[in-house]
Amino acid sequence: MADGKRFFFPATRLMLAALLAGVLAGAVAVYVSESGSGNNAPEKVAAATGKDDAACAAKAGRAKQVAAKAVGQVAALQPADPPQSLKALAFNGPDGKPMTIADHAGKTVLLNLWATWCAPCRAEMPALDALQKEKGGNAFEVVAVNVDTGDDAKPKKFLNETGVESLAFYRDPTIALFNEAKTRGLALGLPVTMLIDGEGCLIAHMNGPAEWSSPDAKRLVEAALAP
Repeated sequence: MADGKRFFFPATRLMLAALLAGVLAGAVAVYVSESGSGNNAPEKVAAATGKDDAACAAKAGRAKQVAAKAVGQVAALQPADPPQSLKALAFNGPDGKPMTIADHAGKTVLLNLWATWCAPCRAEMPALDALQKEKGGNAFEVVAVNVDTGDDAKPKKFLNETGVESLAFYRDPTIALFNEAKTRGLALGLPVTMLIDGEGCLIAHMNGPAEWSSPDAKRLVEAALAP
């Protein structure tokens, strides 16, 4: 199909595959409860979050502009409505230490949540790796976060089996990250992908896999990086 026109049937098929994977995985990711932590008083955290969300909400026009470039192989990507701050989303970095989206300040991030039991995740992982290899750098990074419970052995084996070479190893074995995305209405199953700007604002999101190494995906990234 010609560039600039969306098609939805393949994207719908992929989304259903992701939903099925979530069902087959059971309700573990859905029903695990989270507990608060940290030294910040709740009212201070809420105030900071509210301020960040307000700043992000002002980017609604920008979100629609970028998401309009989501065609073809990435047509399932939808604009954030409204954009919200994801600065506080937490996971472990490649060094195993806790970090948040805020640690990627100044960099556009394609945040992808995946698990070893997720067949659509396995299908799209090489494409995510290829996108990082070509477009990754100081301005952009594919942050693929594994959400398996347990130790690192199984997810590392998965990445080796799928030929991943360029993606850094991010992890959240607590399932809190998936639960947070679900609470925000962003996650229905796995994989789930979020496009986040350099100020930690959610610009667009999708459930299900996509061909992230396609020209459509690269044009989307270029649109997200454009001033």
